[in-house]
Amino acid sequence: MRKIIVGAMASMDGVMQAPGGPIEDPTKGFKFGGWQMPYVDQEFGEELHRVFKEKFDLLLGRKTYEIFSGYWPYRDENPPQGSIAKLFNEIKKYAVSRSGEVDTSWRGSVLLRDIADVKRLKQEDGPNLVTQGSTELVHALFANDLVDAMSIFTVPVVLGGGKKLFADGSAPHSFKLTSARVSSTGVLIGHYKRDGEIKIVDGALGSPSKREIARQERMKREG
Repeated sequence: MRKIIVGAMASMDGVMQAPGGPIEDPTKGFKFGGWQMPYVDQEFGEELHRVFKEKFDLLLGRKTYEIFSGYWPYRDENPPQGSIAKLFNEIKKYAVSRSGEVDTSWRGSVLLRDIADVKRLKQEDGPNLVTQGSTELVHALFANDLVDAMSIFTVPVVLGGGKKLFADGSAPHSFKLTSARVSSTGVLIGHYKRDGEIKIVDGALGSPSKREIARQERMKREG
């Protein structure tokens, strides 16, 4: 069985839309495309390569796949700048598209039609599946309880709106922080693995105060 690892660049308010450039994804009037790029430094690059260190296949939503297929095949593959380009061009890419209207001519690309196809793929033997971007797909993965690990690069900016990493409806689970690092530009990089059910502790007073009783009664009235 494969693991699904969500790799994401996110702002402090959880936005992951168009981190790489203004024309990457300007939908819904997003004006800050390229917000991640000023924060890329040596530590950022080292941790990104860590995400791609073990053998993996890319699992991408249709929109992110189209962005990648229009960019990475045309990058210089000479290291160090082109090492990721060379890797992406060589590995297998799975593009998830409900409509099937996607050009999968990028070498090593395979079309998946829905989350059921992803579930079947996860059950197969093979390298882990790593996402990049792909907001709608990531939401579906969380909702269907398919995420085994995450690598989140939190950039110290607040964007005020845009496509978010997390949405309501994710399957509740705790995750364990396996390693963390702060880059010279202030990017907080956390690597997490799935760690079972959510633990709950009741911090209430043993005997609620009159004010607490009144608050609870008000909550009941207000619904």
